[in-house]
Amino acid sequence: MFAIVNGRVFDGENFLDRKAVLIEGSKIVDIVEEDHLASDVERMDAEGNYITPGFIDLQLNGCGGVLFNDDISRKTLEVMNETNIRYGCTSFLPTLITSTDENIRRSLEVVDGMEDPEEIGVLGLHLEGPYISVEKRGVHREDLVRVLDNSVVSEIARYGGEVTKILTLAPENAKPEHIRELAESGINVALGHTNATYNQIEEKREYGITLATHLYNAMSQMGHREPGAVGAVLNGDYHAGIIVDGLHVAYPAVEIAKKIMGERLYLVTDAVAPAGTDMESFIFEGKKVFHKDGKCFDENGTLGGAALTMIGGVRNLVDHVNLSLEEAVRMATIYPAKAIGVDDRYGLIRKGYVADLAIIDKNLEISQMVVKGRLI
Repeated sequence: MFAIVNGRVFDGENFLDRKAVLIEGSKIVDIVEEDHLASDVERMDAEGNYITPGFIDLQLNGCGGVLFNDDISRKTLEVMNETNIRYGCTSFLPTLITSTDENIRRSLEVVDGMEDPEEIGVLGLHLEGPYISVEKRGVHREDLVRVLDNSVVSEIARYGGEVTKILTLAPENAKPEHIRELAESGINVALGHTNATYNQIEEKREYGITLATHLYNAMSQMGHREPGAVGAVLNGDYHAGIIVDGLHVAYPAVEIAKKIMGERLYLVTDAVAPAGTDMESFIFEGKKVFHKDGKCFDENGTLGGAALTMIGGVRNLVDHVNLSLEEAVRMATIYPAKAIGVDDRYGLIRKGYVADLAIIDKNLEISQMVVKGRLI
């Protein structure tokens, strides 16, 4: 057992001063007054920095020079996890964008076959496509975009929500019975890469669509005569991820969404290989994507993922979206945890929760990390 002391503890609800976080094994066992610590308890000095829950990224294509689509393996996930930790992220959903049936099966098998996926930060998969709109595919390969069929739905549903946490699809191209089967298997079905009208989304919502993928991006926009997918999300009860890099979404648009959606809006990176590196280009599902000044784009200028990190997104929320540090951290911790139903063990500093903690200095840079009870 050891205690983290001399820090400002943000437990997910409030800042707590002169408190010690007691950790044993991989769990938080208590939060106590520093003055009440037994003299023989080992102490880790947080040096006056913030102590927050570890961040949770529900949309991560790659980072640290690797892409999940390129090499669907535990090794890739380990590199992604190691890179994440440097930037405050302790849990993530490796995201497979539009790909072949073979690669989808491979991703299901890899995650299902791991005895300890959460030990390397993996909470499950995010299958982003291929069941999306051709018009709103972004950098996804058009030749691989397709509609769900009975056999594929049954196969994904058989693995259930323990393996696939999120599946993103275009509601206008999905049958109600397919959405229902996926949702009933425990998978969080998200609308995204969609050109649907407001009414098309409303017609499919009741079958089990609960999330929205990268709000504003790759979806029909809101107009005063046709509110589109953006209008449906803002006017509904969906949880939604949003990329806060200042490139995918203008900061005032983030602020508007936040005011409307409150706790249902969470931070994602949608990061690709250059995140955490100085790479200048990479291949993403057969397409060359360039990286310059934090922007990832193909030869046509279409955005191809982000080079954002979670701590970078938190800083942007504070610096450019006028959020308090507390609310910015919630958007990176408890709100994504609630969106996929893991808030019983992740997203807070609370007795019995997994000991994933970020120690953040006053410049909002990562100072130290505690991951599954281990000091990194």
